[in-house]
Amino acid sequence: MISNSRFRTAGGNGSVLAGDEELAVLKAIEQRVLWLSTAIIDHANRVRPNPSGLKVGGHQASSASMTSIATALWFHALTADDRVSVKPHASPVLHAINYLLGELDESYLTTLRAFGGLQSYPSRSKDPDPVDYSTGSVGIGATAPLWGALARRYVDDHFGAAGTGRQYSLLGDAELDEGAVWEAIQDPMVPGLGEVVWVVDLNRQSLDRVVPGIAADRFQGMFAAAGWQVLTLKYGCLLQELFTRPGGEALRARIDAMGNPEYQRLLRCSAGELRERLPGTGSTAGPIADLIAPLDDASLLAALRNLGGHDIGALTGAFDAVDDTRPTVIFAYTVKGYGLPTEGHPQNHSSLLTADQMRALAARLRTDLDRPWAAFADGSPEAARCAAAARRLHRPRQTSQPVPPVPTDLARPAPTGTAHTQQALGRVLLDLTRKAPEAASRIVTVSPDVSSSTNLGGWLNKVGVWSSTERPDWFADDAETILHWRELPTGQHVELGIAETNLVGLLGELGATWSRWGQPLLPIGVVYDPFVTRALEPWSFGIYAGGRSILVGTPSGVTLAPEGGAHQSIITPSLGIEQPGCVTYEPAFAIDTEWCLLAALGNLGRPDGSSAYLRLSTRPVDQSLAAVPGDPAARERRRRHVTAGAYRLRQEERPVVTLAAMGALVPEALAAADRLAALGHHADVVCVTSPDLLFRALQARRGRSEDPTWILDQVFPAYRVTPLVTVLDGHPHTLAFLSTIQNTPVTTLGVTRFGQCGSIEDVYRYHGIDTDSIVAAALDLVD
Repeated sequence: MISNSRFRTAGGNGSVLAGDEELAVLKAIEQRVLWLSTAIIDHANRVRPNPSGLKVGGHQASSASMTSIATALWFHALTADDRVSVKPHASPVLHAINYLLGELDESYLTTLRAFGGLQSYPSRSKDPDPVDYSTGSVGIGATAPLWGALARRYVDDHFGAAGTGRQYSLLGDAELDEGAVWEAIQDPMVPGLGEVVWVVDLNRQSLDRVVPGIAADRFQGMFAAAGWQVLTLKYGCLLQELFTRPGGEALRARIDAMGNPEYQRLLRCSAGELRERLPGTGSTAGPIADLIAPLDDASLLAALRNLGGHDIGALTGAFDAVDDTRPTVIFAYTVKGYGLPTEGHPQNHSSLLTADQMRALAARLRTDLDRPWAAFADGSPEAARCAAAARRLHRPRQTSQPVPPVPTDLARPAPTGTAHTQQALGRVLLDLTRKAPEAASRIVTVSPDVSSSTNLGGWLNKVGVWSSTERPDWFADDAETILHWRELPTGQHVELGIAETNLVGLLGELGATWSRWGQPLLPIGVVYDPFVTRALEPWSFGIYAGGRSILVGTPSGVTLAPEGGAHQSIITPSLGIEQPGCVTYEPAFAIDTEWCLLAALGNLGRPDGSSAYLRLSTRPVDQSLAAVPGDPAARERRRRHVTAGAYRLRQEERPVVTLAAMGALVPEALAAADRLAALGHHADVVCVTSPDLLFRALQARRGRSEDPTWILDQVFPAYRVTPLVTVLDGHPHTLAFLSTIQNTPVTTLGVTRFGQCGSIEDVYRYHGIDTDSIVAAALDLVD
C-alpha cells in the first residue's frame, strides 16, 4: 500500500491548488506539449514526403484533450516508481513529454507512424522512448495497470524490492463502453488496489459524433458501487468564480442540465452567438444573460471552455487528494481538440490542421512553425521545471535476475495405464516443486474459477493461493474437503472471477515482471479451450507488450463430447499457429505434455523468449501407445522430436501411406494403421505435437525464416514419401500444409461443424474423424 506522506495534505474542499508561479510554469509547459503533439502529427501528414498518398493520421484533437491532464501528472504528481498507461490516440502527447524530459531525441519527432519511428499507439516493445504500457486496443490499456498493480504486489510479496508506485490509466471516455473495463473493476481482487488511479478524459465525443446521453453520473455511481474513490473535475476556476456571482447558480444548473450536443455546439459559437444561445429560455434566461453581459468576448469564450480537465490547479489538487487505500477514478471534463481551431467539432476525430492554422497556432503559443522542435530557453522556469521532473522521474536501467534453470526432462519412468494430458499438467507442476524447487518458486498459476476442473488441485494444495494478507481456511478441518483454499502472501496461485479477459490481462503483466522489476516469473494461465477465443485479443496484446506466459486451453475439441457444441473448440489449433511471439503445442500423451510444458517454461522470463499455448484434453489414453524408448539416448532423441514439433510413432518397412495425427486423435490413427496393415496396406504414423513449429521449419526451408529445419528431414524424409492423411480434433486446414513438405497427395480430416452431445464414438463418427473415416481416407489414396 502506498503512503500518503509524499503528497500534500488536501484542503477542506478535497483539493490543493498549486501556487500562482507553479501554475504559470505548468500552463506554459502544457501549451508546449499541445504544440509539440500537434506538430508531430502535422509533420507526419503535411511535411514528410508521402509518395503513396495514403493518409497517415495521428489524432490531433484526441491528443489536445489530454495535454492538461498529462502535464499536471508528469510535471507535478508522478514519481519514478509510478507507471502510466496512456490512451492510444494520445501517443503524441507522451512523446512530446518524453522529448521535454530528455528521454526522446529530436530526430524521432519527425517519424510518427514511419517505418522504425514513433508508433501509432504507445508501444513498450517498439517505441524508442519510455512507454510503461502498450495501448491501442480500446479498453486493454485502461485495465492493464490493474493487473500491473497485482503483478507488482505479487513480486514484492515473493521477492521484495518491487517499489510502491502508483499505477495510472489515462483513458478516453469512450473506453468505458468496453465490457472488459467493467469485468475488471468488479473482480474481487481490485477494490484493494489503492495504488490504482484512472483519469477519464471526459470529452464526450466518440469517433463519429458527440455522445448524445449524459452518462457521467451513471458511471460515477458504478465506480462508487465497486468500492472506488470517485473524484469529478467538471468546472475550472473561471466558471467556479462565475457561479458565485448573482445568476451563477442559474448558469450552473443550465450547463449541468445541458445535453452533450448542445454544449458542443456552443463551443463552435462566436461570442455574439453565445450571448444569444447560452441563457436559454425560461425564468433563468434573464439572470444568466445579466451575468454574462459584463464579460468581454475573450473572457466569455474562455469561461465556457474552462472545464476541470483543462484547469491545471484543479488537476494537481485532484492528484494530491487521491486516497491510497482504494482505487481512484478521476472524471476530468475536457474539450476534444482543446486549444485548436477544430475544438468541439463533432467530426474532429481525424481532422488535421492546415498550414495556415498551424502558423496561427504557433503564433498564439509563442512557438515557430519553421523551428517546431525548439526547446525552452536555458535558465527559464519552464526549462528548470522540465529538468527537475527529469531528475525526479529517472529510473535506473533494470537488470533482470536470471531465470533458474528449468529441466528439460524430469526423468520419470514412462507412464503406464491410462491418463490424459490435462492430468499431466498438474503432475508436472508438482514434480517441479521437488526436482527443481528454484524454478518452481517462480511459477505462478492463474485461473478464472476453474482450478479444480482443470487438474490444478494438487498444485494448489501444495503452494497455496496468493493473497496480500493471510486469511483463515474455514474448511481446513473438514474431512470431506479435498481442495484446501489456503490464502497467504507466499501462495503461487491467483484465482480470478469467471472473466477470461481478466485472466490473460493479469497473465501478460505477470509475464512482464522481468522487464519492470527485474524479477522473472513463469506464469501459467488455465482456461477452458473454447474460451481461448474470448481471451485471445488481450493475450495477444500482452505478448506484443513483452509479456511472456503460457496459456493452457483445456479440455478441448469435440472430444469433450457430452458437453455439446457450446463447449467444443474448433478453430483454436490454427489460432496457435497464427499468433506471433507464441509456440503452440497439442501433445497426445502425458510424457509429451511434460516435455512440451518444460520447453515452454524454459522460454519465459527473458527478452529473447516466447509465450506458449498448450491445448490439452481430458480423454483417457492408454499411455503404452506412446512407446517411449527405454534407452536414455533414444529417450532424449524422442524428447527433442516432441519439442520440435513431431515424431514418428510407428514406422513400417514399406509404407504406402502416412497417417499424421495430433492430440486426442492419435489412438484412432494407430487403430487405423492396424486395420490397414490387416488389409495389406502398411502405414507410418506420425504424432504431431506442434503444427506451429513444423510450419516454421517449412518456412525456414524456403528461406522465409531462421528457424531450424532438421525436424522435417527426421519426420518426413524424402526417401519415405507416401500419400498423407492428417487428422485432428480441430479444423482440418491446421495440418493441411504438411503435404507441401514433400509435395504429396493429402486428405485432411477434422472438425468443420458445430459439435453434438454424445459419446466420443458417436461424435467422432459424426465429424468423420473416427477410425473408420481414417481407414477410408487412406484407402482412397492408395487404391
